[in-house]
This record gives sequence, C-alpha cells and structure tokens, in this order.
Amino acid sequence: MGVGRFCVQRRRRTGTIAAVSALGLTVVLGGCGLTGGSDEVTLKLVAADYGDSGTNTSQKYWDKLAREYEEEHPDVTIDVTVYSWNDVDAKVKGMVAAGDAPDLAQIGAYADYAAKDLLYSADDLLSIAVQADLVPQLADAGQVNGVQYGIPFASSTRVLFYNKTLFRKAGITPPSTWKELAANAEALKAAGVKYPYALPLGPEEAQAETMQWLLSGGGGYTDAETGTYNIDSAENVATFDWLKNDLVGKGLTGPVAPGELNRADAFSAFAAGDVGMLNGHPSLMQMATKKGVKFGMVPMPGVEGPAKLSMGVADWMMAFKKNGHAEQAGEFLDFVYDKQNVLDFSRRYDLLPVTNSASSEMTGAKQDADLKPFLDQLPLSELYPVGRTSWAAVSAEVKQQIGRTVTAGGNPEAILGQLQSTAARVESAE
Repeated sequence: MGVGRFCVQRRRRTGTIAAVSALGLTVVLGGCGLTGGSDEVTLKLVAADYGDSGTNTSQKYWDKLAREYEEEHPDVTIDVTVYSWNDVDAKVKGMVAAGDAPDLAQIGAYADYAAKDLLYSADDLLSIAVQADLVPQLADAGQVNGVQYGIPFASSTRVLFYNKTLFRKAGITPPSTWKELAANAEALKAAGVKYPYALPLGPEEAQAETMQWLLSGGGGYTDAETGTYNIDSAENVATFDWLKNDLVGKGLTGPVAPGELNRADAFSAFAAGDVGMLNGHPSLMQMATKKGVKFGMVPMPGVEGPAKLSMGVADWMMAFKKNGHAEQAGEFLDFVYDKQNVLDFSRRYDLLPVTNSASSEMTGAKQDADLKPFLDQLPLSELYPVGRTSWAAVSAEVKQQIGRTVTAGGNPEAILGQLQSTAARVESAE
C-alpha cells in the first residue's frame, strides 16, 4: 500500500488545498512524502483491549500493524497504548482534559468530543474509497448533526441463542414469534429448566436487552423518521406489558428477578447449561463451546415473525485536532481499514467487520461460518443513538429503572414515561 496511491485518491484536507492552489504540483508531491521531506511525525494512538489474556491482547495486533505501516512510511512513527475496556474511555477523557489528547483514539463513544469540536470529520481523514466501503448504517451512526466524526472500528449484532439439548428434551423447536417463545418457555419450565428465558435487565447492560426487545416489538429508543427520543411510544409500552404479563408474570424467566440479573451472569448460566434461551452476541459462542453446551442461533422473534430489526453495537475510532496531524492520521487510517487488516482483526476477536468488502468475504468464507448468523443481521441492525451526547445519561437511567417495569407492581407506561421525560430534560439542557 504505497503512499502514491493515497495522493491520488485522498480528499484534500484543510490547508492542503491552499498550498496546492498557490504552489502547484511540487508541493502536492512534497506533502505526500515523495520528495524526501525531513518532517517526522509521531502519531499517538490509544486503543481498547479486545483480548482476554496476555497472549491475545490487542497490543500485539496494533504493534504488528504499526511495524508494517512504518516500513512504508519511514517519516511516521505509530505509538500505540492499549488499555482495558474498564479504563480506556477514562484514560482518553483524562488526556483530553489535561490538554494532551492523542492523535487517534479507539474507544466506546465519540459524541461528547465531536460536540466540543475536538475531532476531525471523516471527510478530513479518510480516502473516498475507504469512506464508501464502510457499512452504511454503522457510518451513519457515527454522525453528529449530519457530519461523521465517529468511524466504526468493530461491530456486533445480537441473535437468540437456544440450548439444543434442552430444546430436544422439551420437544420444541426454535421460536420465530413472541407467542412461540412464550410457549417454548412454558415447555422448558415444565421440563425443569432453571431459566427458560434469561431476561437480564440488571444494571450491567440493561440498555442492550431493552433495545433488542423494543426493536422486536416494532419500536426503539428513537423515532425512525425524526430521530428524536420516543421511549414511551405505544409500541414500546406494549412490548413491556407483554414481557411483564406473558413472560415474567408467568414465572418463565428464572429464579433471579430480571432487574437483578446482569448480562454476564446470564451468559455464565447459559454456558453452565441452565438457560433455555437468551439474547447473545458472538462472545457467547466461545463461552458455551468451552463448556460443551450445544447451542443454536436464530433471529430474535417478533410479534408476528422474526424481528425486522436487530440490535447492533459498534466501537469507534476518532482523530483529535489537537496536534494537527490530519494528513498523517488519515493515511494511517486508510491502512487500518484495508480489507485484509479488517479481516485479521475481526477474525482474531470474533467480531463483525465494519467494511462492506470484509463483510462480503466473511459471509462466503467457510472459516467464518460460525459468525454468519450475526453477519446476516448486520444489514438489518440498528444502533444505540450514540450520536447524541444525551445518550450516556439516558442509557444510565435505563440501566437503573427498566427492571422495575416487569415487577409485579411495575407500571411499564409510567416508567417508560419517566425515562422519556429524563431524555427530554437532558436534551434540552445541552
């Protein structure tokens, strides 16, 4: 991947256009590093660790990628620091607050930085070819006020996992509707299954389980046309009324109250063979396989058939303006998003690729067959409203309150209305 290709395809960035107009082709070539300029740049990248041990830490992935890039770009040094997901967002936040923002950050959220005008846009950074290769709905989710600042880096979707052994013993087949899901849960309960359907609405990740159910009921956190919060819509209220009355109220969700059941505990219970059905992402495959659980995966059931939309999740890459390295950062990102590099990362960590080219290859590759159910859901996925700076506060409130909707004394309409009021208040305060 030589530098000359970038000079031809790259959108000219701020400052470069003026230099080209005034000084002509010689300066364009010099800016692309073809005249042996002496300026050397170090790009500082802070990234999240997707590994679960020292042997597969993301530091090894980035170090290899950096070495390969530096071999072709001797005037650029890539300085990568990897932190755990528990720390990386706070580390970047602290660096920015101290006036020492990294050039690039691969973390969980971008909207706050974009709202403060701290980030380059994707147009400032990426070649036209790379921008066009990004999965559209993921790229769209990286926008604030119609401008893309968050560049999707990794993604996943959710599907319904079911325990094949427990299903066979109960004499049932995978559900495609809510009615079938409830009937399956009844059969699993009668067969003595501890958690017929595990419904993790505890504070760890309740916003995810909530969104999957809202989408399967034809609703969501936001209105599909206006993009404004619509948490207490009629569709959403009907969804949680059904969960309360037809699933939780009939004792089909296990011994732990949904509001006290966290996603990690639900996953562990599935891997232990104690769960008949639950929503899961690709990492659950590894957990269940290691424990010898035979499982199947189907799209999330909906009211009258498989849900039309699935929940998608993305992590983000962004570039800070602080050090003025748009050109160098953009050229490195074009290398990061090369198809083979995207494939290598996605396969290493069982994640979905964020580019069309890599998605197409994985969809047809035998080695990626286990990810196909998730890949199939990607074009049908909807992400959290991450482009709103209010989302962090709204998500936190959902985690704390949504579990109460399905308790015996819970009032879904009232609680969803309170969440909608919170969202409106946070939005108006921005």
